[in-house]
Amino acid sequence: MPTKYVISDHHFDHRRIIEYENRPFKDVNEMNHFMVEQWNSIVKKNDIVFHLGDFCFGKNDVIRYWFDQLKGRKILIMGNHDRHINHHPKFWYNIGFEEVYRYPIIYKPGIILSHEPIDNANIRYSTNIHGHCHSKRTDIIVGSNSYINISCEEVDYKPVNLDLLISEGVKR
Repeated sequence: MPTKYVISDHHFDHRRIIEYENRPFKDVNEMNHFMVEQWNSIVKKNDIVFHLGDFCFGKNDVIRYWFDQLKGRKILIMGNHDRHINHHPKFWYNIGFEEVYRYPIIYKPGIILSHEPIDNANIRYSTNIHGHCHSKRTDIIVGSNSYINISCEEVDYKPVNLDLLISEGVKR
């Protein structure tokens, strides 16, 4: 049975993200290769990874290259950087994602997967697993502990076991 993982905000091939997020890499090449190594150290061929957006920058061949380096079956919940003019769901399916969502999804009752944290008064009844905030604390941004930020900077660039995160990481 495949393991399900979740991660967000790799920004493959995005040179400026190193500066913006103070990532510990000398250049984009080092960053890209490290992120592939971290991913592949955990994910196996048939595992499923929910990527919660902002996957890669660059031209189609660059995006395809980095996608192909990563093990596992991949599902994309599109982030703000994945929605560029030519990057609609069909584009991401053609890259190789098995499923592509423009909007948040309900993974199971009470668990919402999204790119950006959902600012909703009723979130106290659910847990929102998201990215977008990178290294910023979500509970301060949205004022609740019902948010789990899995931006890659927060998880050592390694996908997180989704079912373990839900069972062990969600404290009520």
